[in-house]
Order: sequence, then C-alpha cells, then structure tokens
Amino acid sequence: MVLTVSMPLFIIILFLISWPFSSVRLCAPVSVLIPGMRLTPGKTLTSDQGSFSFGFFSPSNSTQNTYVGIWFNDIPLHTIVWVANRDNPVRNASSAMLRMTDNSSLVLSESNGQHILWMANTVTSNNSSVKLLNNGNLVVLSSNGSMLWQSFENPSDSVLAGMPRRTTHKTHPPWRIISWRGPEDPSKGRFSAGNDLNTPLQFFVWDGSVPYWRAPVGTGYVSSNIGLQTISSLMYLTVYRGSDGESYATFGLSDGSSRILYTIDYTGKAMLLRWNTSLTNWTPIPSMTWPAYQCNFYGYCGAYGYCDNTEAIPACLDGFDPSDKTEWVTGNFSQGCRRKDALQCGGGDGFLTLPAMKVPDKFLRLWNKSFADCATECSRNCSCLAYAYANLSTSDIDGDATRCLIWTGELIDVEKGGDIGTENLYLRLAGLSSKGRKSIIVKVVPASLLLILLLVCLVCFLRFKGKHDKQGCPNRWIVEDLSITDGLGEETCDVPFISFEEIVVATNNFSMSNLLGQGGFGKVYKGLFHGDKEVAVKRLSRGSGQGAIEFMNEVLVIAKLQHKNLVRLICYCVQGDEKLLIYEYLPNKSLDTFLFNSEKKLMLDWTTRFNIIKGVARGLLYLHQDSRLMIIHRDLKTSNILLDGDMNPKISDFGMAKIFCGDEQQANTNRVVGTYGYMSPEYAMEGLFSVKSDVYSFGVLLLETVSGLRIISSQNIKEFPNLIIYAWNLWREGLANDLVDPSISESCSTAEVLCCIHVGLLCVQDDPDARPPMATVVSVLESRSTQIATPDKPLYLSQRNKVSKKKDYVQDSVDMGTLTVIEGR
Repeated sequence: MVLTVSMPLFIIILFLISWPFSSVRLCAPVSVLIPGMRLTPGKTLTSDQGSFSFGFFSPSNSTQNTYVGIWFNDIPLHTIVWVANRDNPVRNASSAMLRMTDNSSLVLSESNGQHILWMANTVTSNNSSVKLLNNGNLVVLSSNGSMLWQSFENPSDSVLAGMPRRTTHKTHPPWRIISWRGPEDPSKGRFSAGNDLNTPLQFFVWDGSVPYWRAPVGTGYVSSNIGLQTISSLMYLTVYRGSDGESYATFGLSDGSSRILYTIDYTGKAMLLRWNTSLTNWTPIPSMTWPAYQCNFYGYCGAYGYCDNTEAIPACLDGFDPSDKTEWVTGNFSQGCRRKDALQCGGGDGFLTLPAMKVPDKFLRLWNKSFADCATECSRNCSCLAYAYANLSTSDIDGDATRCLIWTGELIDVEKGGDIGTENLYLRLAGLSSKGRKSIIVKVVPASLLLILLLVCLVCFLRFKGKHDKQGCPNRWIVEDLSITDGLGEETCDVPFISFEEIVVATNNFSMSNLLGQGGFGKVYKGLFHGDKEVAVKRLSRGSGQGAIEFMNEVLVIAKLQHKNLVRLICYCVQGDEKLLIYEYLPNKSLDTFLFNSEKKLMLDWTTRFNIIKGVARGLLYLHQDSRLMIIHRDLKTSNILLDGDMNPKISDFGMAKIFCGDEQQANTNRVVGTYGYMSPEYAMEGLFSVKSDVYSFGVLLLETVSGLRIISSQNIKEFPNLIIYAWNLWREGLANDLVDPSISESCSTAEVLCCIHVGLLCVQDDPDARPPMATVVSVLESRSTQIATPDKPLYLSQRNKVSKKKDYVQDSVDMGTLTVIEGR
C-alpha cells in the first residue's frame, strides 16, 4: 500500500543542508524525525493535529524502567497505545536516545548508542524520515513518500481507528495484539488476540497458546452500530485485500465522534473503550467487552453443552444429557453432554433448528454453496453432526460470498442469545425424518437434578451406615469418581475407595506424628495411601452429637461444590461410631501458620498475599452466587484458609455452613456458632446471618493478611482495642500504609495495598447493607480500583464501664446495657 505525503518545505531544505547531524537534538515537539536528529527523554514527536505524541515514558510505579511509545496527546489521561521496546526497557534514561540511521533504520539505544535496545528495520533508503500521523501511526517514509515501516503493522495491545487488522496469515506471521503483563508493566503478558490461523472468520483471545474466548463466527462484514450511538453516528468496518494477497479489516468513525480504542488488558478482557469527556476516563462498551462473565470462557460447558446468555444456568443441546449429572449439578460443566439416542445414518435422522446461537468452533467450510446445497451436503454425510449457513456481505476476502459450515466432530464452545447468539444452527438428531425438520428451542437441563443429588446423599448415608452393600463394598461414599447409576439404585464397586482399615494404616493408627491440627469437633491427620497419595483425614470426636450433625452438613455442602479456591472432599467413611472425612492434602497447612509466625511470614511476600486475598474472594463469590445454591460459610477465618504447594488458597471447614434455597436471603438462629472477632455484629448479638456475615469475616481476614496482625492481639495494635479500629484510624488520617506488615512494606504495591485496606474497611462496616457484595469485592480487587464508597466509622461495643484507651472512641462508644461482645480468641 502506498501513502502519498506532502513534505513541508523546511524538511526538504533540512535534507539538503550539510551539517553535523549527529549533534542535532529536538528542542520542541515536531512531527518529523530525519537522519541525524535524535529524540531523548523529555522530547516528543507530535502529529500535525496534536492528536498523538511519541516519545519516552515511565510507568507510574517504576523509577527504573523507561519505554518509548505512542499516547493520546489531546486527552488528559495518559493513555499508551503502542510501545516499541516492550521487553527491553531503558535502564539508564540519561543516556537513552532514539535516532534515524543513515540506512533508514529507527534505532533506540542507551549508553550513548553503544547498547541497542530496539530497532525498526527497513529497506535501505536515502533521505528517509519518521513521521507520526494523525491516526496514531508512526511511519518511516522514503524520500518519495512511500511507507517503509509502520507501527500499525507491529501492534502492541491496542487497535486504533484506521489501523489495518490482518485477518489472514498466508505470507506474513500471525497478526496479534498482546496484553501488558500488568497495569503498569508494558512487557508482553499472558493474553493475545487475533484471527484464527485457519480462517479469517473467527477472532480469538488466547491465554498463552490456549483459547480463552472466541468471538462469534463472522456472518458478514458490516459492523452493527447497536449500543454505539453515544460514540458515533456511524461506525463502519472496511474489509479489503492488500497487494500482498492478505486480507485486512479496519474500523472507522464519522467525523466528530468520541475517541475509541480496542484493547486487550492484562486480565484477558477484550474491550472497545470510548473516551467519556464528562468522566474524563475511558468507559467500556458493555456489548463490546468479552468475556463478559464466566460462561463466556472458551469451552466452559464442554462438548454439546451451551451457555444461554438469557439464563443463569448452562444447559445441554436438545437431544443431549449431561455426561456426569452429579458433576453438572455441582457446577462443573467441563465434561459436557452426551447424546441420548445414537444416530441412525441412512434413515431416521433429521435436523433441528436451534435459533439465536453462537455456532461452535472447529468447523469445516464448504465453498460456493447455496443454503440447499449446504443442507444436502451435511444430510448425506453420516459424519456431519450440524451445519450453519450465511450470506456474507462481500467476497473480497476469499472470492466467495457464501458461508457453509459443517461440523464432523464434537460441538464445542456454543452459546445462545444475548448480543452473541445471532444465527441458526441445524443439529442432527436421531428419530427425526428430514421431512419432519422443525424449529425447537434448546431446553434447559431440569433443576430436579439437584433433588436427585440430595436423595443420593441421604440414601447413601442411611444405607451404608454400619453395613456393607451386597457386593461387599466397605462403608464409604465416594464423592470423587462417584459411581451411582441414578441415585436410587445399587452402588457399584468399580471405582477406587478408601476403607476404614486403610485409613488406620495410612495414619499410623492416628498417631501424634501424623496429626496436622485439631478443630472443635475432631482432629485432622495426614494419611499416605498406596505409598504416594497424600490426603488429610478429619476424625470426628466420639460421642459428639453436634459434631455428627456438622459432619453430615459438611458432606452435604461440599459434595455440591467444585471450585479451585475451595478444598476438595475425596470421600467420607462411616464405621460404627467412627466418622471420617477425607480431603485433598494441602502441604502448606493454613494461612494463620504463616501469617502470625515471625519467621514463616517471610514466605508470604505481597504478591502471594494479594493472590490469597483474591482467591478467597473468588471462592466466596462462588459460594454466594455462582454455585447456584447460596451457601454461607459462617466460620471464615485464617485457620480455615488452607494453602497448596504453590500457596494458592482453598476455603475449608464447611461444618457450620448454611444452604439457602429459592428467594431465601437471611436467617436467624438461637445457637451462634463461629469464631468471635470474625463474626459480624448482627450475628454475634442477634443471631442474624446472611451472605453479608461472610463479607464481614472476609474483611477481617483481609486486614489481617495485609497487616500480619490478629483481629485481637495484646501486641502491635498500639493503643487501639482491635485491628478494625486501628486500621480505620490510620486510613482516616491518610496513614493507611502504616498498617502494612513491616516484612513486606518495602516490596508491596502501594496501589494494591491501599485498595485492599479500603475494601477491608468497607466489608467490616457495622451495617450489613453497607457492606459490598462479593461480586463487587472481586471486581474492585481485580481492577485495583479505589473509586468506591467511603467506609463508615466502626462502632466499638464493649463491656459496661470499660473505658476506651483512645479519646476518639469514648464519645462513639455505645452503651448496650449488660451486652458484651467478645472480640476475639
């Protein structure tokens, strides 16, 4: 492609004047760099209309690394859209420079040119120049104005209006935008986005080399403007074939439109952003932000499963059932669905029309077919499981304006409805003749599966208590690899199991040397099975009636749950009076063993602590919202957060958990259980609990993790009665950084720490309605945003006549008569 550029007269004169160009520095912003000129920190190239600037910059949290990049020059928020030396930063800015060499190469170096950090290689050309165009494209131009190199062909993490996006990869390497590693780290991150290597019809986001999200298969090339009216009266997409034989797509806006930017951020979200003048910030367009929620992740529902974007619950395609109904009910959909009736091929098969679908991945395209031809091709091919058809708006991409897709393998990554599901998928099923083809809405898997699981638990518990089944199976119930036909029939013995005798041997007869810890109703031992399988065995104290209730409650609760931040139950064993829970073994034990130990806490650097905080938050969000049964833990604390070998957190101990069904939101109890200090005021005083009770406990745990202090401690909380009041006082006085554990204070991220403290104080507010839901907590922690509500001052409830040691809290103390709140143990 050739771009004709008019060269200003003074540039031409500069080319003709002979002087020691190596000594020329830029003294003011200009739009052109010629051989001999050099750009140094503090100096910039600016586009003619002032829209963009090009120069040196340093991330806000770094004083050592300097980069060269392009940013918007006409908006107040410093927004980087391109970085040259992403993985090779300048270490010594005082000696850094960017210059044009005599052979037209653009070179970034430090140490006075001795150490080259980045180079834009071009063909040799005399009298070339570098110019920053008004669309944000940095180009190297020959003397006749032809383009030798451009930043648009070497993108970073963003796509600008007018930027060609290569959709084919015939003669060039794959076109990708690659995320930053972190919010202030422009080096190449985990996520990348671009078109499928095999077809220009599909756009992917990858996590490394693994698909992370997939856009709908292209049905045309004219972009919809729905939801974008606030950006532009017209947003258009141009598709063309370049002189190199590759296909390109570029989006544009009508004159006077808001600034827009398409980017992939360090968390893997692909977003179209618009500049909001009133907010002086970038605002994501909801309909153009992906993945929007968990169900959008690639292959989330497995083969033949799909996510209905108008419903909360994934489902199986019509004619299919979950491959593992128990796993499906617990929220694990990865095993997908299986066909109810085998295909006949040659008679009896037909096609159902599934409307408003995002069609599956891994298709074959048949060229130059009409709709009837496409249907016929699939019908007569016994291997064809589904087909879809569309007329494209152009044939410029590959010379064919038809799009016949067929599937001969598993149907993976299917969605329905919303902004993403827009076309018909024709699904092959047994029992339908081709004449009986009709349109059927995809059905949701029945909710009665949940009832079946509950019956499974009850029947298994009653049937196996103190007995052996007919096939000689020992007393146990396998949660992992559950082998029950329909929940009501006989259990088979075709899966591995753990008998009581094996547990005795594995724990060395429950010896003290194998003891890991002790809770309120039993001890926990380490067991080693078959020489290498490590498990944790919780042994219920004999004669503990309440413990037996909590034992069964924990089994019923945890059997429904599967999440990476929740501990995994392998099985339980009942042998007479013996009741045992067998968990996955987590070698690093619990969070409190590190956090409150002066030597071990050194292993908890800030990155590890922040990951633990976010992991616990995600686990709670799953319990409260994503597991489809609202579950309140009621005893969240540092000793119930277990750590695996990589220090990833797992929430454990569900003996006190409460399951809510339907519209039930809160409950009360005459028996308050839990650990004082972590218990919310309304629960400790009135027995009222809800998801906001867990939010309060999480807030306490978060403040403990940041500070390394217990909620109540006789040391290191100065003159304040507890950690909450101490933290709030520091935050109010602008000294929140003083709360940080001294062992990490020099290495932690200030922005992340302040965000955590702010969130923690919001979570421990006395009013349950003022506490944020876990969905908000997770969102804020992931974005590290502090643009959230201001926490209220905590009340200090104490014994009558007890005098606060801090004057501020004498006036705010509440006389509750004889009420006493025990604040920790």
